[in-house]
Amino acid sequence: MSSYLLLSILLGYFVVLMGIARLTRGKEDNQTFFIANRTAPWYLVAFGMIGASLSGVTFISVPGWVEVSGFSYFQMVLGYIVGYFVIGAVLLPLYYKYKLTSIYTYLSTRFGARTYKTGASFFVLSRIVGASFRLYLVASVLQWVIFDQMGVPFWVTVIATICLIWLYTHKSGIKTIIWTDVLQTLFMLIALGLSVYYITASLEIDSLFGWLGQQDNAQIFYFDDYKSPYFFWKQFISGALIAIVMTGLDQDMMQKNLACRSLRDAQKNMFWFTLVLTIVNFVFLLLGALLTAYAMANGIDAQGDELFPVVATQSQLGLGLSVVFLLGLIAAAYSSADSALTSLTTSISIDLLDIEKRLQIDQQEYTRKRVHLIVSVVLTLVILSFNYLITDKSVIAKLFVFAGYTYGPLLGLYALGVLTKVQLRDRWVPWVAVSTPIVGYWTSQWTLQTYGFDFGFFILALNGALCFFGLLLIRTKGARPI
Repeated sequence: MSSYLLLSILLGYFVVLMGIARLTRGKEDNQTFFIANRTAPWYLVAFGMIGASLSGVTFISVPGWVEVSGFSYFQMVLGYIVGYFVIGAVLLPLYYKYKLTSIYTYLSTRFGARTYKTGASFFVLSRIVGASFRLYLVASVLQWVIFDQMGVPFWVTVIATICLIWLYTHKSGIKTIIWTDVLQTLFMLIALGLSVYYITASLEIDSLFGWLGQQDNAQIFYFDDYKSPYFFWKQFISGALIAIVMTGLDQDMMQKNLACRSLRDAQKNMFWFTLVLTIVNFVFLLLGALLTAYAMANGIDAQGDELFPVVATQSQLGLGLSVVFLLGLIAAAYSSADSALTSLTTSISIDLLDIEKRLQIDQQEYTRKRVHLIVSVVLTLVILSFNYLITDKSVIAKLFVFAGYTYGPLLGLYALGVLTKVQLRDRWVPWVAVSTPIVGYWTSQWTLQTYGFDFGFFILALNGALCFFGLLLIRTKGARPI
């Protein structure tokens, strides 16, 4: 397939995004950029969050995971349901009660200034690396599918990708993203559905679920070996905690919820978002089983993150699947990356630089625009560094493991704040938070080498517990749990 045709599709897609950005442009002030003046319709937020949650990593990595780990990922998805319930029932009421723009402001109210800065700093670190993981994967695929054939180096691909995102987000921020996410989620779901249809037709499958029941790699539940990273309770509990931290304690995802008109609207958003996301994740796993079967039937040697791109662009399935794959990939990538860029700008501006307290209105907007540009540059540099650091073929696995270390302290902080009345010696909180992932890493390595027990994604629970109990050691006298 011509790389120039694919490039034309990419540029056409970007033109559509720029058109939406122009149509939805509001006042170019901070309230519009950060929370869309709290006027966003909940159903648009719910639909758009699906694309932002899944991202290009899910679009590529989850189908590629099926060959090795079957449908075990769905155990985590079931855990997500519990996590999203906690978000809707506990965290959203908390955020709306305090009328937060940045969710980390809660830590300042509950514990103190240093705890607040610590929580925000861990989010910034987590989101920069997490967003870079996602964009690295997508940029690598675009490089392989389009730009290698045109002689364009990888660094140009990365810079161009970030620049395009910056162009349509730098004026109205979250107000624009809510609408672009709707379009991008729609494209991604259409791409998913058509991909399943094309491959099902090629394999001449009459009853899709009947066929799936006969596949060896369609096993969902793993209860046999508690030491295995695929053990049900490890995956299920990890899924619940990952949903809580990567959605409920993540400024990126919560910023959209805080843009809703009311708490009730935000909770309706979470309910429908959970329902649709569960179904979509299962369909991605189904696509993975189909891709694996197609590759085996046609002698295609591709595994992991390479499986979907290779089948979509180098098989005999035709131009239609190639175009569908590219549109879905671009939609998934931009949907997660644009909101990450906006949320990082929000957290750095409000949490770390205190622009709402320290600066006049015009200075606040000027500073926010500079932060937005600087974050774009930082993301570019981190993505380029990954080109030399990542050799693993399953980026989503690296993403979740990394999240277990960086979101662990946030989990411990919020658990202590919500579940207890404990007050902390604020100045010691950064030391506990920084030491938590270090102790967690050595603990996980010791248990693996000594007992053969692999924490896997359950490392998040370990780090959250370590932080929680570490914080109890620095509580002030006279404080007591509820």
